[in-house]
Amino acid sequence: MQMENSKDYAGFAEAFAFLGNSLMEPPLKTGGFSVDPSFWEDFPTFESAAVCGATASLVEYLERLASNVEFDPVTDVSVEFTRLFVGPPSPGAAPWETMYRGEGTRVGFGAATFEMRELMRESGLQVSGDSNQYEDHMGIELLYLSVLCRKVADGEEIEFGQISDFVEAHPGAWIEKLSAQVAQSAPDGYYVRFLALCSVLLAALLDGC
Repeated sequence: MQMENSKDYAGFAEAFAFLGNSLMEPPLKTGGFSVDPSFWEDFPTFESAAVCGATASLVEYLERLASNVEFDPVTDVSVEFTRLFVGPPSPGAAPWETMYRGEGTRVGFGAATFEMRELMRESGLQVSGDSNQYEDHMGIELLYLSVLCRKVADGEEIEFGQISDFVEAHPGAWIEKLSAQVAQSAPDGYYVRFLALCSVLLAALLDGC
C-alpha cells in the first residue's frame, strides 16, 4: 500500500535534513546561522503546538545567550557540541543508538549500527565525508528519515508504515534517553532544547499515521 501524501513531507524532509546535519557538526563549521534567533522564528512548525513551543524555547535561549556580552553564541554552542558529542576524553552524551540499547553498553558499534547500515544500503545510501561516524548516530538516523520523507514528497511508492516503523524502531526509541544524557551534562544549554525540538518533530510526523 502506498503512503497517503497528505502531510507536508517535503517540509519534513528539509527539517530533518537540517536537524540531522546539525547533530553532525558544530555551528562553527556550518556557518552559525542556526544560532541566530530569527532562524528559529521562521522554522516550520507543521501546525504543531509542541513544535511551536520547542522553537520558542530555542529563540528565548539564544536571545538570552546573545545578551551576555562575555560570550560569542556560535563559539559557546560549538563548545557545548564538542563537550557533549565528541569529547575528549569521551562524549558527555554519546550520540549512537547502540549505547542506549542495553545497560552498561560502552562500545559504540553494535546491532543498531548494522541495522542502520543495512537500511542505508537498501536505499543506496552510505556515510561519506570526513565525519567517520557509525551509521546509528542520531544525526545520520534523522538524515535517513529525511530521505524517506523526500521519497514520499517526490511520489515514490513507500509502503504505509515504513516511516512510522523506522521512527519507532530507531530515533524515536532512544531520543529521550539521549536527551536525558544531554540534560545531565548541560541542563540549561542549547542542545537539550534542540533535542526537544527533534523529539516533538518526530511526534508531529507520526501524528495521524
